[in-house]
Amino acid sequence: MGVAVFLPLVLPLTAWPVARLAERHLHPRAATLLLTAVAVVLGLCSTLCLGLLAIVGTAQLPGNPLPDGWADPEVRAAVPHDEVVGKMAVGALVAVLVSGTGLLLHHRRTGRRTAHALAGLPPHRRIAILPDPAPYAHTLPDGRIVVSTGMLAGLNSPERRALFAHERAHQAAGHHRHLLLTGLAARANPFLRPLHTCVTYTVERWADEEAARAVGDRRLTARAVGKAALLTPRAPLPALPGLPFATPGPVPRRVAALLAPPPTPRTWPPLWTAAGAASWAALAGTAISATASANSALTLIQILHAATPL
Repeated sequence: MGVAVFLPLVLPLTAWPVARLAERHLHPRAATLLLTAVAVVLGLCSTLCLGLLAIVGTAQLPGNPLPDGWADPEVRAAVPHDEVVGKMAVGALVAVLVSGTGLLLHHRRTGRRTAHALAGLPPHRRIAILPDPAPYAHTLPDGRIVVSTGMLAGLNSPERRALFAHERAHQAAGHHRHLLLTGLAARANPFLRPLHTCVTYTVERWADEEAARAVGDRRLTARAVGKAALLTPRAPLPALPGLPFATPGPVPRRVAALLAPPPTPRTWPPLWTAAGAASWAALAGTAISATASANSALTLIQILHAATPL
């Protein structure tokens, strides 16, 4: 195993510059897919690393439930171990599992509350317009679009078309899955939080570009995004969580991007550009992390299997 087992814990440190460069220079679709894949792999490798360190560092402690053969001197000599690191890894692994489970349970409870709130509507109706003066527009995890009359009242007819095109883009691409996966990765390793933050922005930009293409007017879409942001209350609505059409934070950048020429649809940037170098660096770091995790896991399995009595 060696020190390579620690690589998955520190390689996510590169998440911040990679996220910033991808957000600025990649097409929103490419940035979302790249950062989600990187976050998922690095999050899994980081969790596996904690598991390996917990097993190696606590196998020799008295009272542990592991087989006695795992604490033999031959095993301890073949596998680097440290009791302090092992105990810390156990605590970190428990925190990761609790945090990730909490997010999944919250996601499930949210779906149930939403389904209960919309129980009176026909299940086949994909767009629900609620008689509510509070302005909001959401794409729910089950694919339905919920819009309040308060939001529709603040937009004219062309802007409403841009709003629905934006929400349909969220629906078609399954953006809630990207947010859930990157959220789980951020809980597996705090260094991956910049990737989750970036993906929350790139999915909105992705939907903005799809809406502008659908309505054929970038300025109209930018105006709809800006007006919806001015109408949307600062505090999120707890009863209808999902992918909001407008949130206060990234809206100015989204509007500026829509007023600029459309981004190039190139999926992968050239290597000699900053975005290309960042993309290849992210893939290289991910590959190294995955290789180190797999190698450490296989080595540990082979050694422990040989030391475990039949």
